[in-house]
Amino acid sequence: MFFKKLRKDIAAAKRNDPAARNAFEIWLTYSGVRALIWHRRAAVLWKIRFKFLARWASQWAKFRTGIEIHPAAKIAPGVFIDHGAGVVIGETAEVEEGVVIYQGVTLGGTGKEKGKRHPTVKKNAVIACGAKVLGGFTVGEGARIGAGAVVLKEVPPYATVVGIPAHVVRINGERTQDLLPEKEDPVIKELCALRERVFALEEALNRNKEKNADHEDL
Repeated sequence: MFFKKLRKDIAAAKRNDPAARNAFEIWLTYSGVRALIWHRRAAVLWKIRFKFLARWASQWAKFRTGIEIHPAAKIAPGVFIDHGAGVVIGETAEVEEGVVIYQGVTLGGTGKEKGKRHPTVKKNAVIACGAKVLGGFTVGEGARIGAGAVVLKEVPPYATVVGIPAHVVRINGERTQDLLPEKEDPVIKELCALRERVFALEEALNRNKEKNADHEDL
């Protein structure tokens, strides 16, 4: 079972990384693959209630690879963590087969939740560099999360989300009607208010000029 999962991890690296050359090199040098190997060992220890040893194993893997995965997180075989430095995956996170995770990604919580606090990432989703996915919601199958995005709510299947907070810009490759986030930008709102005030002042000034011109004619 262990070697079957490892073969899937190596195949995922070959499939997603054009620089990958052979299975031995991937097994020996790819930090994402090494982190998953250590995670599976830690997960076994966690299940048999050797929780201190499980946490020690996860911290050792973090020291060696730069990737921190909680022993209780559920990660399917065939996940690819590319480069991986700074990746953090929380306790109740679930990651399904075919998911690609780039460096600096966090699958975390907001600190306000109990129980299922971390996201579930469905098959073949891609989470780009530096993205933060925070909360116990679902990232749909085939979804794409842009670099640096902060995702705070559910992502539909095959959607592309970007921004802070993240919002949907494409679904199934088609642009959505509204590309703006749900909350208005306070800076833009203030600029619009100032512009309207300038227009009103200019109109009042022009009326005063016209009145003064009429008085001069008289």
